[in-house]
Amino acid sequence: MKKPIAVLFLVAFIAVNAQDQYSAGMEKAFGLWSEKKITEASNLFERIAMAEDDNWIPYYYVAQVNTLASFGEKDEKVLTKQLEKAKEFIDIAKRISPNNAEIMVQEAMINTAWIAFDGATYGMTLSGKNAKIYNEASQLDPKNPRVIFSKAEWDMGAARYFGKDTTPYCKDVEHALELFATFKSDIPYYPKWGQERAEAVLANCKS
Repeated sequence: MKKPIAVLFLVAFIAVNAQDQYSAGMEKAFGLWSEKKITEASNLFERIAMAEDDNWIPYYYVAQVNTLASFGEKDEKVLTKQLEKAKEFIDIAKRISPNNAEIMVQEAMINTAWIAFDGATYGMTLSGKNAKIYNEASQLDPKNPRVIFSKAEWDMGAARYFGKDTTPYCKDVEHALELFATFKSDIPYYPKWGQERAEAVLANCKS
């Protein structure tokens, strides 16, 4: 009897130790990101992802770090390298966790970064893809605040581009903020971003 119990304790110890290492690594990566050490944060998230090949979360953050760093980037070679890495890792995240609305929103953000860099080149091909992604994500996860807000902000951008009124989408931003107040996930390091941005957009709606 003693042997099976000892094995169970060993397995439990290994699992707890692995979780501790994962948490320590993720905290360090977020710290590097907050210090604007983009390359270091991306590399650490990547190393964590390689060790957690059944966990979509670190793959998601490799994609997000590189995507956000691409907005405002003027060097096409740098931007291309960042966004290609983001796409590579978000594609892996999609394979690990199919039909995941958070991952779909991140994929749309990659497309948006390309459009922001060169709308004439990428707008025609990627705008339709984004509209489809946001529609599918909102059907999959209609109570996810990041999905609702990201779709609203995308719709606002499209309306501005075509010279249309953005006011109808303000109610969607308001709805997203209601969802932010109650949305929770038990998954460690699950995405939490968006509330402050939504508050700023809604304030602009009312100004």
